[in-house]
Amino acid sequence: MTASANGSHKPAHTKPAAKPGRKVRFKVKRCDGPGKISRWETFEVPIEPGSNVISCLQWIAAHPVTTEGVRTTPVVWDANCLEEVCGACTMVINGKVRQSCSALIDAYAPNPGDEITLEPMTKFPVIRDLWVDRSRAFKNLTRVRAWVPIDGTYNLGAGPRERPNDQAVRYVLSTCMTCGCCMEACPQFNIEPDEAAWDTSFAGAHAISQARLFNMHGTGAQLKGERLDALMGPGGITDCGNAQNCVKVCPKEIPLTESIAAVGRSATIHALAKWFTGP
Repeated sequence: MTASANGSHKPAHTKPAAKPGRKVRFKVKRCDGPGKISRWETFEVPIEPGSNVISCLQWIAAHPVTTEGVRTTPVVWDANCLEEVCGACTMVINGKVRQSCSALIDAYAPNPGDEITLEPMTKFPVIRDLWVDRSRAFKNLTRVRAWVPIDGTYNLGAGPRERPNDQAVRYVLSTCMTCGCCMEACPQFNIEPDEAAWDTSFAGAHAISQARLFNMHGTGAQLKGERLDALMGPGGITDCGNAQNCVKVCPKEIPLTESIAAVGRSATIHALAKWFTGP
């Protein structure tokens, strides 16, 4: 550590700045379609200042030639908002699941010749290359009725009042974008090619957290019992192994383990109430 003139302390060694005008290698796991054999292809990409993984994939799409000089098809990926809101561009980057739109090349590969590995998520069926089918993640939201039940109503006046503390908690929970990061990192969430198994396999931390979000809502609580019933069944709250990987990879830093614990407590109280009062 070194001390500055005003007495503050800073690290003696700082990370060197990324080299301008450099080229970085991208090793991409390719697959031509569902059930097809995967292969690896490597591309060398010139890096512009401020580049992210998506901008590099766009360059590869415009110049689909591997480092061996073989012309190939453009890499396929999914993306939409490009500002870490939609959740579509999730992939595994250098072995860790995350959003590719916010993965800056200056942080991942600051030196010429550095390599970045891109793979699709493994817990969802591959459609092609880095693009996966996340339908199961949205299906699991329907399992827990992750919505506020107002369909078919008209102007009923002001809704229930919300406490500021509850609002603050619910706001963080509402930032979930069903990106799939928590499911990819979860050892209890496994790929299920048969859709018939979706209703009984683990729903995932995102679905449990969304159940908590809507159970805390004054109007959404009308379906609280149905949500807890769903999470007390197969693939529900008891299937969580408490690995806590989900909260470590969540790009929105949602307190998923707190949600799982909160829903677990609610489910216990709900079960006892049903035991004493009947269905």
